[in-house]
Formats: sequence, C-alpha cells, structure tokens
Amino acid sequence: MMEPGRIKKLKIARIVRQGAYLSDGDGKPGEEVLLPGSQIPKGAKPGDDIEVFIYKDSSDRPIATTTHPLITVGEVSRLRIKEITRIGAFLDMGLERDLLLPFSEQTYRAEEGSYVLVTMYVDKSGRLAATMKVYEFLSKDSPYKEDDEVQGIVYEITKSFGAFVAVDEKYSGLIPAKEFNGEVKAGERISARVTRVLPDGKLDLSIRKKAYLQINTDADAIYGYLLSNNGRIPFTDKADPGLIKETFHMSKAAFKRSVGHLLKEGKIRITESSIELS
Repeated sequence: MMEPGRIKKLKIARIVRQGAYLSDGDGKPGEEVLLPGSQIPKGAKPGDDIEVFIYKDSSDRPIATTTHPLITVGEVSRLRIKEITRIGAFLDMGLERDLLLPFSEQTYRAEEGSYVLVTMYVDKSGRLAATMKVYEFLSKDSPYKEDDEVQGIVYEITKSFGAFVAVDEKYSGLIPAKEFNGEVKAGERISARVTRVLPDGKLDLSIRKKAYLQINTDADAIYGYLLSNNGRIPFTDKADPGLIKETFHMSKAAFKRSVGHLLKEGKIRITESSIELS
C-alpha cells in the first residue's frame, strides 16, 4: 500500500502523457501513484527506481513528488505558519501543498508567520496533518547528563506537570511544576540546566542556576523592584507563596534566601508588613 507522508523508493511502471506511474513492485492493480511529468528526472525510463514523497493533491488524489518535504510522518520539526483560517493554521512544509494544523491539535495559539514545533500524522480521512502534541515523538536517548546546559523549545505548559521542552528540538525534557514559576511561555526558545536524567531517559530541567549561584540574580531582581516601586515591597518573606511567585517569579524559599542576602548586606530592612530600602 502507498503510505502517504513518507519518502519511499518506487519503480517506474509506465510513462504516460501526464507523467510516470510508480509502483512498489508487487504489481497489484490500483497500487500505482502518479509522478507529474515536470517531476520525472531526465532520462528516466520504465523499470528505474526513484525516491519520492507521497501525499494527496488538492483533489484528494495520491500523488508523488521528488521534492523532499521539511517533515515526514512521525518526525518532529519547526514549520512556519503561512496562514490561519477558520479550520486551523496552514504550515509551509516545503511543497506546493501546505500542511494543516487543526485548532484541536494546537497546544497554544501561535501567530501567522511564527514557527511552531510539530509532528506529521495521517488523519482519519487519509490526509496529512500536523499536531503540536509532540510528547510521544521526542527521543529519550539524549547525550546529556546532570548539570549540562541545554537549549530547547517550550511546546506545552500545564499546571499539573509544568513546562514541556523539546531539547535540541528532539529530546524529551520537562521543567517540573515545582520548578516552573511562569518565567517562560509556550513557543519560546530557552536555555536550561539538566537537574536530573530519569531512568527512562527523559530530562528534568530548570531555567534557574544552582541556589548558591541564583541567589545574586534573585537578589538583584528584588532590589530592582524596590528601586522602581518607591523603595517598598508591600509584604515580607512570610507572605503567601502564590503572591511571591506572581510578583517575582520565584519560589518562597528562593525569595527568603535573597531577602536574607540583601538584609545581610544592609541594603534593606524588614518591618511587620513590608520590605523597604535601608
């Protein structure tokens, strides 16, 4: 059977006015696919093998092309959104026909002209489509170890799990919910640190440095807030963790460490209800 969405080596069965009919060599009737005349390599003849990609044309007929697309079924790749319509976004996959990304397969709403990380699949009607739900298609055999610095794309964010990251656009990574303070957005390219390599090969990540290194960065953020807000934070390090997270995008523990650091340096004072510049 001629599977759409994959690059295959087929044999030229016959050449007609419209182009060349290709088969997989088993001779079954109805198992041929047309390669348009403009795509036939110079000098090609019946019996020759030719590498093609199979998809459906605008009339829903199987068709072959010698042009290699930017993505195939099961692969993960970043594609540009060419157009957004009422049924979804159409992506440039490097062929004359664009690839549909249905709204139901989007993990966040991206803008026209932006790039999204997707994989290709065959829908129930046999057409090629894209999904941003790439978790199952990412590799779990990365070369990274604990404390390595990595680059990746955030492709989905959930409250229960955290921020899902495609490291190098192909390895499975996660910033766990307990580590994720809303500093990054879906679709953003980030730098992160590997905090743990799980037994199944997935990577736990953090965009924060180790505590003893992060403390100066956090302290600077708190001090900068004080300078731009009349020298006062309207709560102390005993505040609700949610309020601290919303204001400073850091955990209560990190906030307490940094406040203590600033207090030790004599830059702030703490009252019953606030933190103020000294």
